Amino acid sequence: MNFVSIRIITGDVPRLVAFYERATGVRAAWATEDFAELKTPRATLAIAGTRTVPLFAPGSAHPADNRSVITEFLVDDVDRVYRDLSGVVGDVVAEPTTMPWGNRSLLFRDPDGNLVNFFTPMTPAAVEKFAS
Repeated sequence: MNFVSIRIITGDVPRLVAFYERATGVRAAWATEDFAELKTPRATLAIAGTRTVPLFAPGSAHPADNRSVITEFLVDDVDRVYRDLSGVVGDVVAEPTTMPWGNRSLLFRDPDGNLVNFFTPMTPAAVEKFAS
């Protein structure tokens, strides 16, 4: 098995795609007006509209309703990214903070309220964990 992507269901695909393109610097590949993907070297963030939900199971997913998942992105310098995102991210949950496990993390919400963590490994153990 290989974990390849996470999908966010939204009521406004263009708005959410534009936000993630700006926040990550990754351009989305659009398959339809209801589905786009932002591909990174390790995984893909898929963004789909509510009209795609019935294709899987009607009523199985609801936009802007996540309160348990944090989507995480490894970045070179979380403090620089935080400065660059000033004015782009409206809901910063936690400014860059070094966590006990060695990552420096910025936690914010996307326009749908989903939690997003941008982080940079700081300690030797954290750096080694993410070396590729």
